[in-house]
Amino acid sequence: MRADKPEYLKLYESLRDEIARGAWPYGARLPSRRQVALDRGLSAITVEHSYELLCQEGYAEARPRSGYFVLYRRSDGFAAAEAAQALPRPAQGVGEADAFPFWVLAKSMRRVISDYGEALLRKSPNAGCLELRRALSAYLSRNRGVQAGVDQIVIGSGAEYLYGLVVELLGRERVFAVEDPSYAKIEQVYRSKGVAVEPLPLGRDGIRSAALKNTRATVLHITPFRSYPTGVTASASKRGEYLRWATEGDRYIVEDDFESEFSLLRKPEETVFSRSERGNVIYLNTFTRTVSPSLRAGYMVLPERLTALFEERVGFYSCPVPAFEQYLLADLIAGGDFERHINRVRRQKRREAGK
Repeated sequence: MRADKPEYLKLYESLRDEIARGAWPYGARLPSRRQVALDRGLSAITVEHSYELLCQEGYAEARPRSGYFVLYRRSDGFAAAEAAQALPRPAQGVGEADAFPFWVLAKSMRRVISDYGEALLRKSPNAGCLELRRALSAYLSRNRGVQAGVDQIVIGSGAEYLYGLVVELLGRERVFAVEDPSYAKIEQVYRSKGVAVEPLPLGRDGIRSAALKNTRATVLHITPFRSYPTGVTASASKRGEYLRWATEGDRYIVEDDFESEFSLLRKPEETVFSRSERGNVIYLNTFTRTVSPSLRAGYMVLPERLTALFEERVGFYSCPVPAFEQYLLADLIAGGDFERHINRVRRQKRREAGK
């Protein structure tokens, strides 16, 4: 673990890993907060914060006057129970109150023009400007638990463009599974690229276990934080189920991290990419929600073992995002304006939700 992490986060990750390994099985009562504080030499507030995170992430639940109990399941699917459950209401979109401040954008634009000058007219590297990839590498490490070097990051003109690169990388002979329902363009792009697509029905906490077990797909496209249009969020158990599915054969997961930055949790939602031990998860995100839908820019993070194959099969594509926009995003991220905006929106949403 990184030494600069706060104590509550270190404890949370330690307890989370113990639960995921089965040290605390489903339904087990966790030690009391007081006992953990005494055993580990921590304050009661630190332990309480860690337990809150376990509950927010779906690893445990608090029961009045009883304590904390493990919710995480390693293998139970409960497909029959899933079938009887209705999907939650569709998620609300980002409103005007969530818009990135224009005056901040304008200030950054002026600074980029002044600092880079004629360099803005030069063609960027095929994978994207180094400055933006460096800024993203640091940002993802700080905020998303994603450890990736600049050579693993590819800049593209939005999610749809990146979906196409995934097909070029993994091959058209594969079957791609998508959530049903899901963002329509995911399936449209895959079909337009000539691959077979298999829709897998969603339950309340993600793709139904029976459908996942029986799919003939070798690529699974998921939006675990918030699936559109249902608003379904995959539970910790379901994310573990996705990762176990990907351990068999030549399988890959495409993690589409749509809107995750605006989570109401006091720490960002865990990514499937960061939990993968096999290096077969491809992470995608864009700046559509966080900066502007008119800014057609997104990024893809490849597992290390796919970087050489990407360069061989897809590396010849030129980056379609203008250099000016890439330098602008790099400035917003490296200068802190991007994260300040996200934190402001998250605080506002928590106030509105009474959390």
